[in-house]
Amino acid sequence: MATSKVSNKPELKVVRRSLRGSQTSAESVLWMVLKNQQFEGRKFRRQHSFENYIVDFYCPEENIVIELNGQFHDDPIRYTYDEIRKKYLESLGLTILVIENKVVFENIECVLEMIAKNFKKV
Repeated sequence: MATSKVSNKPELKVVRRSLRGSQTSAESVLWMVLKNQQFEGRKFRRQHSFENYIVDFYCPEENIVIELNGQFHDDPIRYTYDEIRKKYLESLGLTILVIENKVVFENIECVLEMIAKNFKKV
């Protein structure tokens, strides 16, 4: 399925913009490394949407989605929603990397290594 047909629906633009303005501390830390093609020359977008799902970070060149999770995602109902969402995104051919917020703070190098390992080799 072509992701361009389900990507960044105009009706979610206000929501995406709002989420960018209220990003978590972990998102801010990771974004400082990913923005402006600073990491391995790859372009990343933040708060990108696919259908009605908004993801934390998306690299279109690599078809990688990065989701940062904190305690909010420990709730069983939220876990079920996250699994449904993950399966949908994977059905679009996307690779989903779920990273705990604390890992971003404690070992950003490990996070970056995990992301880079999922890049296609050129």
